[in-house]
Amino acid sequence: MPIPTPFHPRTSEFCTSLQWKEWAGYYAIRSFDVHFDREYYAFRHAAGMIDVTPLYKYDVRGPDATAYLNRIVVRNIAKLKQNQVAYLCWCDDDGKVIDDGTVTRFEEDYYRVTSTDPDFHWFLRHMRGFDVTVENITDEVAALSVQGPNSRDVLRDVCDADMDKLKFFRTTKTRVDGGIDARISRTGYTGDLGYEIWVKNDDALGLWDALMAAGEPHGLVPAGLDAMDVTRIEAGFILNGIDYFNALHSLIERRKASPYELSLGWAVHLKRDPFIGQEALRHIKKDGPPRLFVGLDIDWPSFERLFAKHGLPPEVHSGGWRTGVPIYDSGGNFIGQATSGAWSPLLKKNLALATVQAEHGHIGNTVHLEVTVEYERKTVPATIVPKPFFDPERMKA
Repeated sequence: MPIPTPFHPRTSEFCTSLQWKEWAGYYAIRSFDVHFDREYYAFRHAAGMIDVTPLYKYDVRGPDATAYLNRIVVRNIAKLKQNQVAYLCWCDDDGKVIDDGTVTRFEEDYYRVTSTDPDFHWFLRHMRGFDVTVENITDEVAALSVQGPNSRDVLRDVCDADMDKLKFFRTTKTRVDGGIDARISRTGYTGDLGYEIWVKNDDALGLWDALMAAGEPHGLVPAGLDAMDVTRIEAGFILNGIDYFNALHSLIERRKASPYELSLGWAVHLKRDPFIGQEALRHIKKDGPPRLFVGLDIDWPSFERLFAKHGLPPEVHSGGWRTGVPIYDSGGNFIGQATSGAWSPLLKKNLALATVQAEHGHIGNTVHLEVTVEYERKTVPATIVPKPFFDPERMKA
């Protein structure tokens, strides 16, 4: 049975929809309102605040902390400066992705890793030979994510950190109104300007109250996972267990993927000391990945016509969908699958994230997505377009 996060006394009060789901063993709100529209538009036009406490969090300390993490992850984190955050992934010996997440360097020999899956066992397995400690602090640290164009203004009014100097993927200590010690990182999962605020569990409610009070003039509203799912699709972000599968949990090879198949090749640093999966990744890069993770712009007029033939309006999911949908070439041959998608209220486009055979994954190529209308399986054309679909300058400015 799920357990409540430290913010539950507040989130449960605001959740009039009673729409909950389980996230990493915690109760998580899908939508505060009956529909998530207000929360989505807050993310894109003002500011939304979401409880992200269920993220798995591991503190890594010790003289060998850098060497230890560099042995596990694909990116060279020795280059990280103090208070810098890096997005990356880690692989098995065959170069197949186990999970993706962030590594933050707080001090010379002190890091924090966040992940989607419970990977504590993987980190413990590779400690031998390193003077390092790894501590699972998932249940000790609460976190709120404040995202949207007004998010900086909200935090500027509630904390003593210089928000104008906090750069993209950097972190800093701060003190929130009410005397709460916190850490802010300029990170998020919406593809917009945004921050994540980390505090001890005992300070969670005080942080919530301070942010809600400061955020009212800036349009801040509590938001749930449904709204964030649409924003992460617009941003082209992958999701473990949906767009790819943890290599350690996959029963068949076809379910596994390398970073090069997930558009994460940029995060792989091959020319450095040995790390897990390095040799396999060298071969994959040399030969080229067999599949590519792509963005799809589904042709709306064609989609609309399929439904019109049955006298029906076009049917789109009310939020983000996570059902595998087959993709074909012009000859009707199966070439891949779409794994996430959504109608973008902001872009007014029917979007999807998909994995296709590499030879069909070029920008501008047309593929055919399966659509079921009145029990009949049809297809509509979709164009492979660059990711992210939505990429505002303010995210990194």
